[in-house]
Amino acid sequence: MESPARFSFICGDDEFIVAEKSKDWYERASEGISEELSKEVIDARAQNVEEVQRVIEHFSEAIQTQSLFGEKKVVWLKSVNFLANSQTGNAQGTLDLLETLKAKLACIDTESVAVLISASPVYKVRNFYKWCAEHADFEFLESGKEGRVALDQRIATTCSDASVEISRAAVQLLYEKVGGNSRLVAMETEKLVTFVGEGGQISEALVNEMVPNFGEGDFFEATDAFFSGQLEWALAAVQRHFFTQSEGRPLLGSLQSRNRLMIQLRMLVDSGELSAHSRGIQKQELSRLSEKYKHHFGGETTKSNLNIFTQNPFYLGRLSKDVHRFSLKKLIDFQMAFAETFEAILERPKEQEALFKQLAIRCLGV
Repeated sequence: MESPARFSFICGDDEFIVAEKSKDWYERASEGISEELSKEVIDARAQNVEEVQRVIEHFSEAIQTQSLFGEKKVVWLKSVNFLANSQTGNAQGTLDLLETLKAKLACIDTESVAVLISASPVYKVRNFYKWCAEHADFEFLESGKEGRVALDQRIATTCSDASVEISRAAVQLLYEKVGGNSRLVAMETEKLVTFVGEGGQISEALVNEMVPNFGEGDFFEATDAFFSGQLEWALAAVQRHFFTQSEGRPLLGSLQSRNRLMIQLRMLVDSGELSAHSRGIQKQELSRLSEKYKHHFGGETTKSNLNIFTQNPFYLGRLSKDVHRFSLKKLIDFQMAFAETFEAILERPKEQEALFKQLAIRCLGV
């Protein structure tokens, strides 16, 4: 018969998701404990072996020290980063210290102390990681599906607590604008909820207005404006882009990426293979077509605008609102115009705003 786990271990690739799940564990474990000294959170971030040693010594002292009033203690070793495939994580000194930590964990008195270790990222080949997976109350949080579910729940809870409504399209746009960064999703949701106030509504337009573009996401307002077919909006969006940005090539890359997907989507719709509408494209339908045409993509499944079948069905549904505006020939003409604009940027780098406005007029003007 297996002995019960002496500690909990929550880990994953997304530090924010791990922190949120660990916080929930800590709050549940701390319920009913009135004395603050019986609850201890240890910051386990370390940049070198010496700091790793200090963290483990602090943790060892915490789990061995009895509560002043006889209560059960709760100790959270938070944000461990020396289990990663890093210089500090790979150092022999760190590996030796992890063996020491393993011995401490194996002797925890579960009657007097509840222990949680949270770590991100983790290197799964480590002996310590494998030992924890076997001996702890262990949970690895997937940053993909599980992370998205957790974030969706976080958004829903944040909005519900303030009696705020948010549309599905607004949620999807929020993900796109922050490049899927979970911490930014949470922060921007709180900002939007504060802005609209109790009983308000968060729309796609509000997200577009209030949330800046982060990281290397392919979203720009000017891209949405261009593919709406509305020349006036496109020109205004280009002007706003260059008010804060001096470089237009990321915007051009965004236009090209979107257009590649639009071309593929237009072909599937025209051939009758795909039924597209603003509510989204059925996942089962996309999977069926992926099986049918995967030989054209060499079996590649990495997300890419060169392969429509790697995209989110709901996102493709958003694009389908625009795809009916342009013929396949028109979309191909766009791609050629983008290439010519790129060449013009190289020749006249100080005239980029004017070049993009000319591009919009050329493609969208009657």
